[in-house]
Amino acid sequence: MHKLFFSFLMIVVWWLLHAMQLEEETALGTLHEGKRAVDRAAHAAAQQMDELKLEAGTVSIDPARAEAIARAYLAANLRTAADLTPIEGEWLDSAPEIVEFAVINEQYTFPYTYINTAYDYEVTLRKPGVVMIVRLVCPRVFGFIDPIEWNLKGTAELVFA
Repeated sequence: MHKLFFSFLMIVVWWLLHAMQLEEETALGTLHEGKRAVDRAAHAAAQQMDELKLEAGTVSIDPARAEAIARAYLAANLRTAADLTPIEGEWLDSAPEIVEFAVINEQYTFPYTYINTAYDYEVTLRKPGVVMIVRLVCPRVFGFIDPIEWNLKGTAELVFA
């Protein structure tokens, strides 16, 4: 009888360990997909050149277009609705939140070091660029591990010849 009880106990322990491993795998997958989405969104935003300023000879990023494109790319890459709310049946349970979006333009002297102490982020830009920080919460499968959230950081510079 004790062997049967021990076998049942070991099966339960094995399933719990398997569930915890699945949660950790989901968290790592979410982290990688989220970071890739933030990097792509920042890069797309940094390419939104201000044509009016360019005609005057100033290389600059259009902040309004940059933010709109960043949101659109983030939504597309994270498979959310346009307003970043999760879509039923997709992998995110909660909406990602853009906590910082900064366009570094010609008003700064380059190289410019962007420092954000609130999110412990520092980056040096050699030309106009975009800095984006997005809070992303990991979807939980079983609830065995504590909720995980990240502040994913992305930076990109304007590419011009």
